[in-house]
Amino acid sequence: MTHVVVMVTTSYPRFPGDSVGTFMEPIAKSLTARGHQVHIVAPWHQLVTRGAQEDGIHFHFYKYAPVPALNVFGYASAMRADVTLRGAAFLAAPLALAAGWRAARAVARTHDATVVHGHWVVPGGITAAVAAPRLPLVVSLHGSDVYVAETLAPARAAARATFARAGVITACSTDLARRAVALGADADRVTVIPYGVDVDRFHPDPSARNGIRSRVGIASAVPMVFAAGRLVRKKGFEYLIDALAQPAAASVVLALAGGGDLEGELRKRAAEVGVAERVRFLGVLTPDDVAAWLAAADVAVVPSVRDDTGNVDGLPNAVLEALASGTPLVTTTAGGIAAIVRDGRTAVVVPERDPGAIAAAIARLLADPDMGRALGSRARDLMQAEFGWGRSAVALEAAYDRALAFKSSRR
Repeated sequence: MTHVVVMVTTSYPRFPGDSVGTFMEPIAKSLTARGHQVHIVAPWHQLVTRGAQEDGIHFHFYKYAPVPALNVFGYASAMRADVTLRGAAFLAAPLALAAGWRAARAVARTHDATVVHGHWVVPGGITAAVAAPRLPLVVSLHGSDVYVAETLAPARAAARATFARAGVITACSTDLARRAVALGADADRVTVIPYGVDVDRFHPDPSARNGIRSRVGIASAVPMVFAAGRLVRKKGFEYLIDALAQPAAASVVLALAGGGDLEGELRKRAAEVGVAERVRFLGVLTPDDVAAWLAAADVAVVPSVRDDTGNVDGLPNAVLEALASGTPLVTTTAGGIAAIVRDGRTAVVVPERDPGAIAAAIARLLADPDMGRALGSRARDLMQAEFGWGRSAVALEAAYDRALAFKSSRR
């Protein structure tokens, strides 16, 4: 059936080309393309430029902070290095939750919603659950929300109550699904729906090599590795920087895209291990620029780890984007990555936190271009066949129908 969906989220690209919450936009667009009406309910941010409606998606941004210093709810700003919650986030949370509840309730009533869809069980799932208690509820897990629930007792209790209310809980990886069940979710109502990837945006492009590299003074003949992501602990970028100091990677230049709390620390680390002149910090890039850099790179690296606090990515977008680009990929099995890549077939898999193994894998791919091309070709074929956003939309559509049936059975 066709649904009117109220999506409650704390992150969504605030403007075209924004690097925050990038997977949320194709989720909404792909559902709209299938005939569903999608209403995004999200916190206001000073960088939001979205109109009331774009590409068939309706936007409802709510204000919550009485002073600018409390605008830290959502958009990857509530946590410091994705390890600890900022003090201001504790102060902002009650205000934002109350404002989000009011906004979601009003949107659901005004537009005759048929389902509410909370992204991140803490806090989007909680907000969705209390805003429209009579409607079917789907909750989607993305990674940091499960970590917060595992770490903080109040969040854990709220997550369990939300899981009990939800008709379907979706997780972007089997790792997250397992952890949700450990937190109290009913395994029969948990389903894995991996993210998709835009295979038209992320694709091989030999013409990108010279133009992109010239932006930061990297010659075409110089071996270049590209990595992208927020500069936080679970991304493991410190181990990639250390890998450049290994003899096997002595000639490699790293182009690192992203922003975050660890930028200063990573710059210092590059200097301390003697590779500062071979690391280019690119800052935050648009998705189109990320695609161009991937196409220009010899090797892509996603060195994700489970950090010292236990936090780990659900399924990094960077993995899917590198695979779709056909760029040879070096990665770990952290979080949901293990379910996507196959060592020696679609990527080279290395242990977490192992600079020597990362350096050796990079050197191996640089020394054997045929191997890299074969990996990249098989990886792109996999993304085209199984990871289009349309497949995700079909799976979410089925989740909405299941949630409706679950809600009906409880009456």
